[in-house]
Amino acid sequence: MSIESPVSSALHFYDYHPLVADFKAEVLSGLSQASRQLSPKYFYDLHGSELFDAITRLPEYYPTRTEIGILQEHGEAIADLLGQNCLLLELGSGSSKKIRVLLDAIKPAVYMPVDISREHLLGSAEALAADYPALEVHAVCADYTADFDVPGCPDLLPRVVFFPGSSIGNFEPSSALELLRRMAYHLEDGGRMLIGVDLKKDVALLDAAYNDSKHLTAAFNLNMLHRINRELDADFNVQAFTHRAFYNEPEGRVEMHLVSKEVQVVTVAGQLFEFTAGETIHTENSYKYSIEDFLALAEGAGFVSEKVWTDDDKLFSIHCIRC
Repeated sequence: MSIESPVSSALHFYDYHPLVADFKAEVLSGLSQASRQLSPKYFYDLHGSELFDAITRLPEYYPTRTEIGILQEHGEAIADLLGQNCLLLELGSGSSKKIRVLLDAIKPAVYMPVDISREHLLGSAEALAADYPALEVHAVCADYTADFDVPGCPDLLPRVVFFPGSSIGNFEPSSALELLRRMAYHLEDGGRMLIGVDLKKDVALLDAAYNDSKHLTAAFNLNMLHRINRELDADFNVQAFTHRAFYNEPEGRVEMHLVSKEVQVVTVAGQLFEFTAGETIHTENSYKYSIEDFLALAEGAGFVSEKVWTDDDKLFSIHCIRC
């Protein structure tokens, strides 16, 4: 672990970045499973983060613009619940527009983005520190799915966790419960969490969102293989894989896979992996919830629901839950 010096008087950067050895171990383990899998957290190198930002601007991709619309419409009510002069801890430093809407609404004393993509996080934090000179920014490069410290901030500030984008849907329900419990640990009694949750909807809307006409989601999915090639001395022929996304109705989730087009052998960090034609690497799940199902999950983690906001079409929800 290394902690860097302040970047400026308003911006502090803390680097708990996972080691390459951690990435290597997880990739080798995932590819060795009978049903091969890779963790979606490794989508987010610099290029992957840029691709995802581009995806959020696509007309087919409803979650980001819908969530921003809810934040804009209900910003005053959200601010009334969360209060001002808090420590706002954001899990995943994603859409700059999204966090700016929230910063303008609640005016926190300290903003702490936590993200695994170092370059993307630093660039976003620098831009926000420049545009909000009165705001103290403590950016933390860490894997928020594991334990991490909340460094350098006054203990007396009330804490709010912001977890947008329906990223909670990327976790298996048992892992989502564990993550919510971990966030409850970071919040004192009475601390609040503002969390985006994608709702169940027409399958055609989901299919369009995850199989966009510009093939950006496909590029985002395939970029995982480019990253493995670059960082783990692998030789994936990326053109020999294709993107596949579909709604698994019995499980209530969109699944993303990388599908091998042919029989092939791939070397990763000195290990050989044989693929048959049609064999897949499962790269992401995106669970869709009903409001009632998510509230039951949050209650199981020790939270109490205070308020739920949705758009008029009931595509997306934002929940304020309290410890």
